[in-house]
Amino acid sequence: MEKLIGLITCNYSAKTQGPLSDTRPIASMPYLGRYRLVDFPLSNMVNSGIRTVGMVMPYNYRSLIDHVGSGKDWDLDRKNGGLFILPGSAFGTSRTGSRFLLRDLIHNKVFFERSSADSVVFSSANFVYNFDLNDMLAAHKASGADITVLTKASEDKDVDVTGFDVQDGRVRGVHHGVVFGDTAFLDCFIVSRQLLLDMFDWYTATDYLDIFEAMQNDFERVNVQTYSFGGYVAPIFNKTAYFRSNMDVLDPRISDELFPEGRFIKTKAHDTAPAKNEVGSHVTNSLISAGCRIYGSVTGSVLGRNIIVESGATVRDSVIMQDCVIKSGARIENAIVDRNNLVPAGTELRGTPEDVLIKEKGRD
Repeated sequence: MEKLIGLITCNYSAKTQGPLSDTRPIASMPYLGRYRLVDFPLSNMVNSGIRTVGMVMPYNYRSLIDHVGSGKDWDLDRKNGGLFILPGSAFGTSRTGSRFLLRDLIHNKVFFERSSADSVVFSSANFVYNFDLNDMLAAHKASGADITVLTKASEDKDVDVTGFDVQDGRVRGVHHGVVFGDTAFLDCFIVSRQLLLDMFDWYTATDYLDIFEAMQNDFERVNVQTYSFGGYVAPIFNKTAYFRSNMDVLDPRISDELFPEGRFIKTKAHDTAPAKNEVGSHVTNSLISAGCRIYGSVTGSVLGRNIIVESGATVRDSVIMQDCVIKSGARIENAIVDRNNLVPAGTELRGTPEDVLIKEKGRD
């Protein structure tokens, strides 16, 4: 894999902003208590042997920089290669679903020009899956394709996921939104570095488009092949999908698939004491992160670091982000509670599986 470099694009936002994405980029959204969404594409690249990774930053990059730092936790703090923090274009943030905006790529053309790599693997940070990129690279080389895209048959309707029109394994068109059975793009693809540089010249006048939108009329001359992935995938573009994905991983079968032995998802290390379930607490089918102190009841939930659930408090089917305190007598059900919140005694926060309640971030 020494002739393959990676690039993760983070300079985009959700079509519909909400309390969870108002104050942070999607890439740094907490996931399963201890991870951020960017950990998945970053770990997929590192686990596949890639040692040079660029990351295109959004304007609100503070939390993302705080998380990835120099790349040490992913073994990317190195003299040769390593993690490259790249600027997003000044007006590059897209609300139209474009995760591979040409303007961002052309803006960082020097990253590709200075590399001696044969190919580049791209990824966004909206999809949760664990995948060995060597498998797609082998298929890419064997097919002789110009570009190979990672896809999966859609299992649901999703207006935010990009879909491809495919004939005999070759992409013939692209469209926004998928329904059941469509070929869904998992926002990951491999392209020849030289072809990529050529495309920058071809599409300079349309740099406001996503790279695949710009290619819409060129699928006859550019051979774009699909590689189908059969494992667990969670596209996370809204609060319902985010909540459902966190709940999915409480199923041991999905957890084993997402975290297989030998392909760990790496994240920022925290020096935090283990979680402690105090005498009288009741915890079932939940993910409890380090630093938590549980005195009350937690069922079917995901708790981030340093959360206190006081005696008499109940948390059920919910996601609680780090540094929250749930006071005695409080009840939380079908809710997402953002970080740094204190839920007062006797308070009830209750949503439904179809309409999850969100408590916005508290004071830092």
